[in-house]
Amino acid sequence: MTDWTMLALLALAAFGSGIVNALAGGGAFLTFPTLLAAGIPAIDANASSTVALCPGQFVSAWASREILNDAKAPWRHDLVRLSIISLLGGTLGAVLLLVTPSAAFSRLVPWLLLFATMVFAFGMRFTPKDGARWFGPRTIQAVQFVIAIYGGYFGGGIGILMLAALVFYGLRDIRAMNGMKVLLAALMNMTASAIFAFSGRVHWLETLTMMGAAMVGGFVGARLSQIIPPARVRRFIIAVGGGLTVYFFVKPA
Repeated sequence: MTDWTMLALLALAAFGSGIVNALAGGGAFLTFPTLLAAGIPAIDANASSTVALCPGQFVSAWASREILNDAKAPWRHDLVRLSIISLLGGTLGAVLLLVTPSAAFSRLVPWLLLFATMVFAFGMRFTPKDGARWFGPRTIQAVQFVIAIYGGYFGGGIGILMLAALVFYGLRDIRAMNGMKVLLAALMNMTASAIFAFSGRVHWLETLTMMGAAMVGGFVGARLSQIIPPARVRRFIIAVGGGLTVYFFVKPA
């Protein structure tokens, strides 16, 4: 396979990742394996994937700005604190990736994804219909910090995890949840990307090729999330979470 063919495949994977990240999360599972197939070592592939997808997440957040800027939204006052927590957690996770082996943490990934997908799929059935929260403000902040650490460390499925947490926090509007998820994921990956960029782990030719495609995909995905009926978005999110869970349970260690 020629270098140009591989770069084209990386761009295609990144475009799909941008769409998937905007709709549900889990886009790294398209770019990460493709980078591995290009012969890039695992930690380098993880770092390169994070840097490549980060701008696309900000594009998705910008495309969702009307929802995020709704001053009357009941969750609006939580967004600043959750944003700061995402920045701090993403930084810590990125440092952990560079200084510790990932084998032990990787074994937790399928279980995290299984739990998150089940919570998102069935959480609304067990949440009081009057909108009462199972998570209080401090609990959702603590949960978001843990998710952000995972996001900076590896990041696969962080969208599913955040959506699941937001269900227990009492949110019901799937479009608002998606907008919050995209913004918070972008912030945690921004700090991780800054650390990776100076770590010597990023393969820049491949990363820059993916970056442009992911930005286009992120914009397309954000627009689709506002047009597609919420029920279909929920089904798509559950399908993505289920697929990622199965993949990580059956893949070789």
